[in-house]
This record gives sequence, C-alpha cells and structure tokens, in this order.
Amino acid sequence: MRTGKLPESMLGRSVLKQVHTVNHRISHPFSEMVLKQTKGAAVGSDCAFFAAPNGQILAWCAQEAAVAGKADAGEAAALVQKCANNLAAAGATPVSAMITIMLPEECEESDVKELMGQIVKACEMLQMEVAGGDANVTFAVKCPIVTITAIGAANPKAYCDLSKAKAGQDLVLTKWIGLEGTAILAREHREKLLKRYPAYLVDEAAGFAQYLSVVEDAKIALEAGACAMHDLSQGGVFGALWELAEGAGLGLDVDLKKIPIRQETVETCEVCGVNPYEMKSGGSLLIAATDGEAVMSALEAKGISAAVIGKLTESGDRVVRNGEETRFLDRPKGADIIYETGNTEN
Repeated sequence: MRTGKLPESMLGRSVLKQVHTVNHRISHPFSEMVLKQTKGAAVGSDCAFFAAPNGQILAWCAQEAAVAGKADAGEAAALVQKCANNLAAAGATPVSAMITIMLPEECEESDVKELMGQIVKACEMLQMEVAGGDANVTFAVKCPIVTITAIGAANPKAYCDLSKAKAGQDLVLTKWIGLEGTAILAREHREKLLKRYPAYLVDEAAGFAQYLSVVEDAKIALEAGACAMHDLSQGGVFGALWELAEGAGLGLDVDLKKIPIRQETVETCEVCGVNPYEMKSGGSLLIAATDGEAVMSALEAKGISAAVIGKLTESGDRVVRNGEETRFLDRPKGADIIYETGNTEN
C-alpha cells in the first residue's frame, strides 16, 4: 500500500464497516461518570464525540507518526498541533493529551528526552495538560512511533459536525493553502531552491511553520456562525473539500482563483514538481457557514486572512472552476504529495 491515508474506499470497506457500537454508554466501574457517544467514526470526521454528565460534549482525537531521528523529532510535536487543530475544527477547546511512544531497541535515552521535550513544549504552547501515557521499547519498530490522543471540551449547542453543513452555505478558507507542505519543502530542498530563488524567499517559505495552528481560526469562525469546519492537512485543499462535502452528503462549487495561495508556495512547488492543491496544508481551515462574508470579516478583524471560495450544493457534483475550465474533484488518492518524511513525488 502507498504511504499516507488509506484510500476512502478501503477505509469504508475494511475499517469503518467493522466499527460497531456495542454499548452507547461507557462507564468506569469506580466512578459515576457515564459518557454517551453522540458521534463516532466516519469519512472526514477526525473526532469522536461523547456527552458528559455535566452537559458538556467531550471530543477525542488521535494522531500518530514515525519519527526517524533527532532531526525529525519536531514531527512528534506537530502531532500535538494536528490533534489540537482537529479538536478546534470540531468546535472543541483542546484540554489534555495522552502520549504513547514505542521505541526501537537501539534508541538512546537522549533521543527519548528530545522527543518528549518537544511534545511537552507543544502542549504547553497550546495550554494542554499532559495527562499521562506510556513508553515501551520493542523489537517490532525500526524508529520511534508516537501516538497522541487528545481530549477537548465543547458546548453541546455549538460543537461542529460535517453533517450540520447545508446546501447553499458559503465555503470560507482561512490563511493560505499549502503552508505545511511549503515549509517542509523549503526545509528539505533548501539548496535546490537557492539555485533559483534568493535566500529571503526560501527562508520565508520555511517560516510558514509558524502559521500551522487553526485553534484561533476555529474559535472566531464558530462565534461568527460557522456550521461545519474541516482543517486542511493530509490531502490538501482538494482532499478537505471532498471530505467536507462527503461528510455533509452534498456537492460543491468552488472557484479555483479564489483559493488563497502565497507566492512562496507557488515558486516552491514549481521547483519541486508538486501540486499545491493536493499537498499537506495544515494551518488552513475550511468552513461552511450561512453567511460566509460575516465569518470572513470576523476573522480578518482578528488579523486572520480569509476568503469565500464557493458554495455547497444539493447536487452530488464536486465542481472546481478555473475561468472557462471546469473540473470535477476526484476522491482523495490516499497518499499525500508530501509524505511524513518530506519526500516528494512528481
């Protein structure tokens, strides 16, 4: 199988069809806390939701990645950000994280310290508590495997789900597409890029990593009337558009020219032979809202750029227009143009 997400057809056929709720209520034998599941696994849904006794909604999200070495330890910290982004897109406030690490036998203590240090720092920046976790050394892995399970809290009247999106609603996109992928390319292909572009442009592209949080984007959008949100990560903007439409059971009509993209991303992708619309785009949030202009204005008032790029439609067609040219979105390929290791494919 290709590296990256499972293809949607395989996900539905071999994973989701096997997920059945045996008991809608989950109770701990030593407490009176009882959680009622309100939303579970589904295509495009990155969180599971539970109703707590205090009237709040709790959201769970998990992310995992392989960390090849010290130079890639930042990928573990990025997992915390991805979990926080997923929770925020679900309308939840990130609260805490559980950390599980599987380590190869040749791993040194200094490697573990570096890995954990970056994870804890990421949690502190997001004001998330490290609630606990587990770490084991095993012959079964060749490099550290890190899993972050994050928990968030949401107002039961305000949390977001893709099924809440409706036909006729506007689609709003925050910041710019390709931020995460651009930062990876600029870091890993710096010398190649410097042969064509000045250092300041390459440095600016590598600095896009500072924009990867959508926690504030989601909070503002929710207060301004967002009905559904989906963060752009694996699969890029085209993948996010497909998953939001699929989760809502709707079609969409999007103007490609209105999708915001930085010139640094255009230049970087041209040199590396990458499609910016399909590569990792963490840092951007896709929003469905009845009044997209109001959401856009609220975001821009807080210094977050945004654009209305299209609408959701009753039709099942997922249409992207570029002037006179019209194309239909395909199902996500399953593998990113930018893989976890930062490699590219042409």
